[in-house]
Amino acid sequence: MLFDKEALGIELNARQQEILKIVKTSGPISGEEIANRLNLSRAALRPHLAVLTTSGLIDARPRVGYYYAGRELTGLVADLLKRIRVGEIKSRPVMIKETTSVYDAIVTLFLEDVGTIYVVDDEGLLQGVVSRKDFLKTALGAADLHKIPVAVIMTRLPHLHMVLEEESVYEVVRRIVEFEVDSLPVVRIAGDNRFRVVGRVTKTNLARLLVDLGESR
Repeated sequence: MLFDKEALGIELNARQQEILKIVKTSGPISGEEIANRLNLSRAALRPHLAVLTTSGLIDARPRVGYYYAGRELTGLVADLLKRIRVGEIKSRPVMIKETTSVYDAIVTLFLEDVGTIYVVDDEGLLQGVVSRKDFLKTALGAADLHKIPVAVIMTRLPHLHMVLEEESVYEVVRRIVEFEVDSLPVVRIAGDNRFRVVGRVTKTNLARLLVDLGESR
């Protein structure tokens, strides 16, 4: 049987047709996953993949897997972002205590070169979030920044947007766009309405991920 898309004059055997169907419907997909579905060894699968990639029917990239070469890029990117977990790209969170003064919090913001700081209690549980906008609004007033605790100006639970480590990067992108925020705290559930901060995901994290994928890292 010939696949008319490429019209390359390459006759695919039954196994190669089966592999192409899997990649079309489930790609991006790893070679190991394809082998498991077909109950084949990686060595037995390799020549079939070579035929399909050489013919231009499928392509492969590190960290992505095999995907159908005729598929639209937007669909491929969306599927890929749904496969990558937040825990794989999160970065170190910057945290302060509720009693920290607004002045000291601003100093921390600049020293750490971040746009958002997470406020935690003595147990390290998330209590609120403060951003550059919060500090700017407070600084424009006449109050003494040394005397105001950051707890006074922070956004508190349950009005915070957050994400779990096991959620997908696609979900992070969706929330950042929907809520118009620069970053999201990455948390672990520590009880009823109690969350421990274990990281952060920012627009920079997402941009770096796309660059890494584009450079096949």
